[in-house]
Amino acid sequence: MKLTPLDIKKQEFKKVMRGYDPVEVNAFMEMIATEFTELLKENKDIKEQLIQNEVQIRDFRQMEKTLQQTLVQAQEASGKTIENARKEGQLVVQEAELKANQLLDQARADLLRMKEEIATLKSKRETIASRLRVLLNSELELIKALEIDDATSESSPDVSAKSTIDVDEIVKKL
Repeated sequence: MKLTPLDIKKQEFKKVMRGYDPVEVNAFMEMIATEFTELLKENKDIKEQLIQNEVQIRDFRQMEKTLQQTLVQAQEASGKTIENARKEGQLVVQEAELKANQLLDQARADLLRMKEEIATLKSKRETIASRLRVLLNSELELIKALEIDDATSESSPDVSAKSTIDVDEIVKKL
């Protein structure tokens, strides 16, 4: 049976001779009832505080769980971001290497083509120089023949020596 402060206040005892002083007993009972009332109120306050604390703990646990999930997601996202950046970096490097190889191949092909063009131009120059020598030599022979004819008619050896030197200089420059 649960006692209430009212039960304590209304409690009456049988009167007997030589018993306790009723005023003292009633005063003590009043004091117990007051104390009991305060204890019940305190108990009620503690229970309410306990309920509030349990709700707060439940909320904190939910927040903790949410934070842990968020942290895991953030770690996964950062891991994926790092991996994607690493892959993208590898792709950039591969593309750069491929482009560099293409440029090197193009440069080698251009160099080979230029060497062939230089060889062709040298060959053409030698052919032209050779033809020009032949032409100049034939013209020189013609001039000498004409000079011989003229020399017999005028006797002038200086003109033939000077024209031979000029032709040799021209051929050397080519």
